[in-house]
Amino acid sequence: MKLVMISLVMLFGLSSVAQAQFAGENLLVGPPPGFKLGFQESRGGVSIQEWVPDGETVQNWSEMVTVQLFQNRRDLDPRAMLDTIQRGWLKACKGSAPAPIVAVKTNGYDGATMVLRCPLNGETGKPETTAFRAIRGRDSFYMVQRAVRSVPDASRLERIENYLASVSVCDTRSAQSPCPNLGGRQSK
Repeated sequence: MKLVMISLVMLFGLSSVAQAQFAGENLLVGPPPGFKLGFQESRGGVSIQEWVPDGETVQNWSEMVTVQLFQNRRDLDPRAMLDTIQRGWLKACKGSAPAPIVAVKTNGYDGATMVLRCPLNGETGKPETTAFRAIRGRDSFYMVQRAVRSVPDASRLERIENYLASVSVCDTRSAQSPCPNLGGRQSK
C-alpha cells in the first residue's frame, strides 16, 4: 500500500530520500516545523497519519495535522465530503456555526476548503478550530486537516490556512498536474 510519507519526505529535504523520483499520483504535504509523527495506520484502503508538536502525543495535543489518503476513491467529491464533516461537527459541538465550503483548484485537481470552530469541545473542555483541505485526484481522494485546541488569533489562523494552501497533488503521468523537480532531476 502506497503511504503518504513517500512524497512527504522527498519534499522536506530528508537527504536519504531526496534522490528518489515521483511515480504516478502523489500527495505533496509534510509536517510543519517542530512536528513529529504521532500515529500511522493503513486499513481498508484508507491511510492516515497524525502529526503533533514535539513533546506532545495524539492523546494530549495542542495542535494536530491529520493526513488521510482514500485509495482508489476518485468518486468522492471534496465539497460533499466537507459538507458531511460539517454536519457531524455541528451536531457534536454546541454553539458552533456553519462555515462556508470554498471550491478550489489545486494543480489541476478539484478541491475544497473550510474552517470550523467549536467554542467548547465537550470531550476536552477546550475550544477547537480545524481547517480542512480535500482534493479529488485521478486515482485517489486526499484530505488534510490542521486543528488547534484554542481560539487562534488572526495571524495563527493565517499560518494554518497558508499551510493547507501549500498542500497539493501531482501526477507524473499528467502535464496538467506536474510534480516538482527534486534536486535537478526531472520527474517522469
